[in-house]
Amino acid sequence: MSTIDPTTPTGVAGAVPSRRRLRSSLRKAAAGRAAVLPLIIFVAVAFGLPAVAMAYGAFTSYAPGQPSSYTMGNVSASLEGGYLTALLGSVKLSATAALVATVFGLLLAQAIVTSRFEMLRHVVLSASGVLANFGGVPLAFAFVATLGNAGVLTTRLHLAQAGWSLYSFWGLTLVYLYFLIPLMVLTVIPSLDGLRRQWREAAQNNGAGVWQYWRYVALPVLTPSLLGGFVLLFGSAFAAYATAAAMVGASVPLITLQIADALNGNVSASASNVALAMSLDMVVISVLVMALYIPLQRRSARWLV
Repeated sequence: MSTIDPTTPTGVAGAVPSRRRLRSSLRKAAAGRAAVLPLIIFVAVAFGLPAVAMAYGAFTSYAPGQPSSYTMGNVSASLEGGYLTALLGSVKLSATAALVATVFGLLLAQAIVTSRFEMLRHVVLSASGVLANFGGVPLAFAFVATLGNAGVLTTRLHLAQAGWSLYSFWGLTLVYLYFLIPLMVLTVIPSLDGLRRQWREAAQNNGAGVWQYWRYVALPVLTPSLLGGFVLLFGSAFAAYATAAAMVGASVPLITLQIADALNGNVSASASNVALAMSLDMVVISVLVMALYIPLQRRSARWLV
């Protein structure tokens, strides 16, 4: 028979394991915070300090021989004239390229998901992972050599006589689709995999055709993921710089090109603070975009778990 020490109250004996579990959970929580601390420090140094410096410069004016002063003139100038045209041009280009890439990326991803060839899925996903990160000057050079004024396809298919120009809004949109469509494929395939076969079977048992299934079942479930993918593509196109700089120069007004010209002193020697204000405008738009992206992803996860 087990004996109980009469000098030890049963309440105290039961509280000891609880205290141990509490101390153990607190140690695990502290260890988890300590593990995240390097990431927090990195984000603060790599993103926080530049953001603070950018915001400070955007609201500061400098004059030779005078102390700096706070002003709203830089922000006002960044939203006027050619700067506003460039900002709206970037928004238009990014929205157009993201919309087209969302549609074609969804169609390609659906074809991959429904394919019987598993090897095709692996090949397309691997290629999409590479192409989604292929941009900059190499991408611009590849398109100039192919579809430029003296490109291979342009001369052989006589595209110039038909009015084609790579160095235009639609030419740049086509170039952006080269890396946006693979990015959309990678983004939407997990959502398509989350569509349950039982939903299609239930729709078919109730007399629904393919179009009705997509209209009333699949697309409503996928809409948050599609909108989230659109937002992600918009942000990727909105921040692109090297490809447009190497291809179109000033022929297509873009905010990133205007920032580069202002920082290089090509506009005026005192335009660096206006460039910081334009960068702040981009950050505000990006924050708004991410504010839409995060809840959309959470909403889609409720259905596709």
